[in-house]
Order: sequence, then structure tokens, then C-alpha cells
Amino acid sequence: METLDTQGIALPRLGLGTYLLKDAAGQAAVESALALGYRHIDTAAMYDNEAAVGAGIAAAGLPRAELHVTTKVWYDQLAPEAMRRSLEASLARLGLGYVDLFLIHWPAPDMDLPAAMAGLAALKEEGLTRAIGVSNFPLALLRRAVEEIGAPVACNQVEYHVYLGQKPLLDYQRGKGIPLVAYSPVAQGKLEADPVLRDLADKHEATPSQIGLAWLLDQKGVAAIPKAGRRESQQANLDALRIRLDDEDRLIIGALPKTRRLIDPAFAPAWD
Repeated sequence: METLDTQGIALPRLGLGTYLLKDAAGQAAVESALALGYRHIDTAAMYDNEAAVGAGIAAAGLPRAELHVTTKVWYDQLAPEAMRRSLEASLARLGLGYVDLFLIHWPAPDMDLPAAMAGLAALKEEGLTRAIGVSNFPLALLRRAVEEIGAPVACNQVEYHVYLGQKPLLDYQRGKGIPLVAYSPVAQGKLEADPVLRDLADKHEATPSQIGLAWLLDQKGVAAIPKAGRRESQQANLDALRIRLDDEDRLIIGALPKTRRLIDPAFAPAWD
């Protein structure tokens, strides 16, 4: 599995997203993914599944150093002490002594960004997480964190797929050596009905979702964390790593409209 080096960690480019994978099904999904060769597991306190994720990791019995585990703190707990309590609780549920990456899940409208980034940095210094980062940060906010505050941001995790462009953000992150981790990378299954992607899928003997995932992983500095509970879906996502798109394929996918945002809660920041 190819990795992206960032802030002292090696981030596997394909990971398992676990949103909505809970309880026994969540544990089974993590066990299955690790057995297939996944080494990047993404969770969050808000997902209410860290115990199941931790049970799956424990059952797999892999050396801790071989795994990359990401978790996140919710936007109402960004004061430094609240952030610490969140991470300590996440570690207890996961059954781990540290995570590899700890992210602010969403920016809060009234957040004290310098204090939040300092709180993250302190947790890194204490060894509770190997690296820190953010999620759902638009360009202006990420620029503040990186340039004004000087935070060692290891990634920005955002919605990214063939229907939603992220060029300004991706260009900036590439310039700073910050990976973009794509969530909802296959647009929540909506790619399967797309006739353009179906034609490309036929060309490559693949599925439309595999084409969409291959398009992301074809891009420099991009990782992806598709949610997949079934072993067959997990394997299909791994198989997308073998697809080699050509310039014509890239032009066709690039011509698809890029304004369809699927995740936009009321508390989301201004994206532009």
C-alpha cells in the first residue's frame, strides 16, 4: 500500500471509513478489512463506534506499529481540556495507548483557533497522538492554521469525489505538503448510476465506484477512506488501486460537474 509521508507519519492512501458501522457489524468490518490488507482505519468520537473499531483491531492481532488509526474530536469540545478528555475517552474505547492522527472533526463557528491548535499540539507532545490535523476546513481557515499559527497540520479531511471539485484547496495543500484525505469518495454510492462512469467502467472492466476511487488515488497528495462494511466492497475498493486511467479518462471525468456537495450540515463553515 502506497503511503503519504506527513509530519512524521506514513499515511496509507486507501483506508477504511467507519461512519455508521457500529457494534458487531462495525467490529466485523474492521476485522475483515485488516485481514484483506487494510492498515488505515478512520473513526471519530461522534461515530459512536470506537469500541467496536477497537475490538476489531484487537481481534486482528496485528502489531500496533503496522496500523494507522485516525479519530476525531467533535466541534463542541475544542477547548484544550475538553479536547484532552475527548481523546482520552477515545483511546479508552479504542483500547489503544495512542492514535496516529487526531483531527478536529468540524470547525466551530465561534472557535478559538489558536487555542484549539495549541491543544492539539500539546496532545501530540504528550504522545497521545503521533500527528494532528483537521477536517472540513475550507481554504481560508486552513491557511490561518498553517501560516498564521504555524500548526503542524498533517492532513485536511474533506468531502471529495468526481462530483465535487476541491482544486484550490488541493493546490494549496500540495504546496504545503499536506495530504487531502477524501471522505465520501464514491459519493455515497451515487456513481453507480452515472452513464459516463459506466462507460469508463466497461472500458476498464471495473465498476463506476472503482473508477471514481481510482480517479482520486491517481492524484498527487490524495488519500481516500471509503466506508465499506461488506468484505466484497472492501476488496473492490482495494482492487481500484490497480486501475490505470489514461489522459482521455481524466478529461472525461474532469468534465463532469463538480458542484455537488453531499455533506453540508447547518454548522458547516462557509466553503468558499
